[in-house]
Amino acid sequence: MSRYFTALLAEYRPLLLFAVRWLAICAVVGALAGTASAGFLVALDWVTQWRESHLWIIALLPVGGLLVGLLYHYLGRSVEGGNNLLLDEIHSPKAVVPLRMAPLVLLGTLLTHFFGGSAGREGTAVQMGAALADQLTKLFRLHARDRNLLLIAGISAGFASVFGTPLAGAVFGLEVFLIGRLRYDAILPSFLAAICADYVTRAWGVGHTHYPLLHAPTYSITGLLSAAAAGIAFGLAGRLFGVATHAVGRLFKRYIAWPPLRPAVGGVLVALLVWALGTTRYIGLGIPTIVQSFWEPVSGYAFALKILLTALTLGASFKGGEVTPLFFVGATLGNALSGALPLPMPLLAGMGFVAVFAGAANTPLACTFMAVELFGHECGLYVGLACVVSYLFSGHRGIYSAQMIGQSKHGLWVRQQGKRLRDLH
Repeated sequence: MSRYFTALLAEYRPLLLFAVRWLAICAVVGALAGTASAGFLVALDWVTQWRESHLWIIALLPVGGLLVGLLYHYLGRSVEGGNNLLLDEIHSPKAVVPLRMAPLVLLGTLLTHFFGGSAGREGTAVQMGAALADQLTKLFRLHARDRNLLLIAGISAGFASVFGTPLAGAVFGLEVFLIGRLRYDAILPSFLAAICADYVTRAWGVGHTHYPLLHAPTYSITGLLSAAAAGIAFGLAGRLFGVATHAVGRLFKRYIAWPPLRPAVGGVLVALLVWALGTTRYIGLGIPTIVQSFWEPVSGYAFALKILLTALTLGASFKGGEVTPLFFVGATLGNALSGALPLPMPLLAGMGFVAVFAGAANTPLACTFMAVELFGHECGLYVGLACVVSYLFSGHRGIYSAQMIGQSKHGLWVRQQGKRLRDLH
């Protein structure tokens, strides 16, 4: 019997030490990322309210773009890769992510929203979380393998804290860098960091947008086929978003040699479009329109305008995330599809909210968890089906060009395994 317990202790001792060690590390990561996200959300809310109360500031969007361009040209060349830099570091570790990534992306994003660009917030939180977490590499004397886990934990912490979705944040960190596969050795650090970061953000008294609990009809062949059809539309929309953003970026780099001038020119185009449209509902985060999509009809072309303005903003090198604009695109597209598909408008808006993101970011599991956390478990099957179909129909495209294909989405594309998305097209 003593031999049995000795063997059992020998087996579980390293596991216990691993768990305790990463609990301590992730508590620090969560505190850093959660605090950074809390400050960012408060600042972002302030600049958004100020802009909406002083709309004349949008005329100065080209000036804001020039400021962002100069900021990164002279101070941030080493971190201008943003989320893709983080994914590259996970795939091929080279050096600790410079700490300057955190303040630069914070300031750049706030400037983008202050002057009226169309962008999100996830990229900012993820970059802050990962950059702050990576500074612990030397402090805790982590080896290369452990540093990968630390970066994944930082990504999960940033995502979870900015949206208030710890389960989705944890899975996002595991799913985002390798299409079709998960890093199960990182599952404990990822979950611990996401939970701690979300707790810290809430402890600071910073809230998140509340969405309605979605009620789903009884499962039926018609309902499930409708969800799959919607998933196809959502996947194509996610693909269009990524293709448009990357195409705009290539055009600006081809025709504008001096990098700081690119966001300035992009600012001119976005400001002119806002003036021509006569509304600010398609810039910034677009939260009011997203919420409206759950309750009443919105313009059938709203999703297309958001894609256009966000592609111009981010493609021109303004700073910010893609995810909240993708929420906007999905919610408004789902709203529009309610006239053609026999599913409730709120359910379709919620399905689109997460499924367009699933297709564009190639993260169907994280997006399904996000729907359950935000909208309740009752919609789970419909939303999950829409996310999976969207993921399939977005193809080997996405908003993160540094994603690597771990498992192809179809057997016909098996030769693309092991390649990054940027190397395919």
